[in-house]
Formats: sequence, C-alpha cells, structure tokens
Amino acid sequence: MRLGLSSLVALGLIAAATAWRTQSREAAALAAQGTEGSFVTVDGQRVHYLQVGQGPDVVLIHGASGSLRDFTFALMPRLAERYRVTAFDRPGLGLSDPFADGGTGLLAQARILRKAGEALGITNPVLVGHSYGGSVALAWALETPPEALVLIAAPSLPWPGGLDPWYRLNDSRIGRAVFVPLAAAWVPMSFVRRAIQGVFAPETAPAGYADHVGVALTSRASVLAINAAQVNALRDEIVAMEPRYRTLTLPVELVHGDADTIVPLAIHSGPLSKLLPNAQLTVLAGAGHMPQQTRPDAVIAAIDRAAARAGLR
Repeated sequence: MRLGLSSLVALGLIAAATAWRTQSREAAALAAQGTEGSFVTVDGQRVHYLQVGQGPDVVLIHGASGSLRDFTFALMPRLAERYRVTAFDRPGLGLSDPFADGGTGLLAQARILRKAGEALGITNPVLVGHSYGGSVALAWALETPPEALVLIAAPSLPWPGGLDPWYRLNDSRIGRAVFVPLAAAWVPMSFVRRAIQGVFAPETAPAGYADHVGVALTSRASVLAINAAQVNALRDEIVAMEPRYRTLTLPVELVHGDADTIVPLAIHSGPLSKLLPNAQLTVLAGAGHMPQQTRPDAVIAAIDRAAARAGLR
C-alpha cells in the first residue's frame, strides 16, 4: 500500500511539473516571437498572415509543424519585388487559432485560408504550398481552382508503410494527452535543432534559420498535438482526393528534390506529374525536403513560370 501511494504521489508530482513547464515554455515562446504579421477573422476564427509587395497575388502555405516564418526567412522578400505575397499560418499552427471543433482536415484548412485571402482582396492567386502545405493547396485547387498551382516537395499520392514512431505514438487522443505534454515540457531545444537539420538532409539548414522560425514556437504542446493529428489523417485524405486530380487543368509547377527521403520524389511528384493534365516537373539534383530554403532560385523560377503560364506576367 505504501509503495502504491508513493507511486501515485510521484506520478502526481511529475504531472504537475510537466504541466507547469509546458505552460512556461509556451508563454516564453510566444513572448519571444511576438507577432510578425496581422490577423484577419474568418467565421469567428483568427488567421495570422503577413502580406508584402505589389503585383499579381501569390499565396504561400507552409508545411507540417511550421509557420509563415518558414517563408519570411528568405523567399518572401525576393518574391515581393514583383508580386503581392501573402503567407498564412495554417489553423492551430503559428499564431492562427485552431478550429473550435478540433478539426484538422485538408479541405477545412483550405476553405478558411481561401476565405481569409478573399477578405484581404485575394481571389485568383498563384497558390504555393510546401510539404503538407502542398496537400492543403491541392485541396484548395480541387474545390476552387486558383490561377496556378506550385507544389514544393508536397505529399500528393498514397505512400506505402507507416509514419515515423512519433506520429504512431500520437495517433490517438490518449497518446497525444500523454506524449505531447512530455515532449513539449522536457525535450531540449538542442534536440529540436538537430531534428531540423534532419529535415534538411542531405543538405544543411542555412545559418540562422532555426532561430528565425522559432524552435520553441513550433515545439508548443498545442502545436505538437494539432500537427500530429493533421499528419496522421493525411494519407486517408490523399486517398480520397487522388481520383479527382485529372480534373485539375490549371497550370501546375512541381518542384522536388531527388534526395528527399521525407516525401520521396518517386512516390509523389514524379507520378503526380503524369496524372495532372497541365503539370511541369522540376527535379532538383541532390536536394532534400526544403528547396525553398536551399534552392530558392529554382522555387522562384517555378513561381514565375506558373504566373506566366496563367497570363499574370
């Protein structure tokens, strides 16, 4: 009985310490990052965005675990020289509100971002999505086609096998309730920085990138939980979208590194380029999963081509 009581007390102390540290880390992360852009309210939900430049509209949608800061590091300032560029934080990530009903679906995300764009006067953009953001862009295009679509290292077709252990651990509300708070509270930021380098492999993250995107901002418990739910649901959503891909007749530019092991070229953009009626594929030799950072010239050239093919340039 004493051992049982001692164990319960220890577990209670661990839970209390985890909750306190999780809240402290989240508050510190938000205070350190501040607000880089502005907010627009759609259906009672705040969407965080940044808009710069003048010209034809380009909308940027970031990938898993990220925020619009992924684009403000280098890409947006260059695009702003000839476009009006708008980057959004996806629902529940960055500084955007999560869905009130706990939803995570691609189409729901696409709809609220499209409505946010419309509230800002954006109706027919060149739509650009990186990684998971490319899947959101596909859902957007299938419902309301933009002028053109640019997909960067985007999951687009069903893949064999499962996700990595982190996502499998958190493929339930109970898992997320247990493992997400522990990770948010106790995983050191040095581990998160190494994980970022792994996303860039075999290339290297640019100096200052991790500080700019804010590793603490992306490691908040709320973000980890929502991101896990989104990624775990992704494959089934792609299976549902795939039969409709041939209806996408708009100009599409696909950009993908042949060394990307996170979203492999041979499973996604390679075969997708043959399914879409009006797609052009650019394969980047030796590039990993983050070509918008490591090969920005190629990504910007793809956006320029998409805009020209749509008659915007």
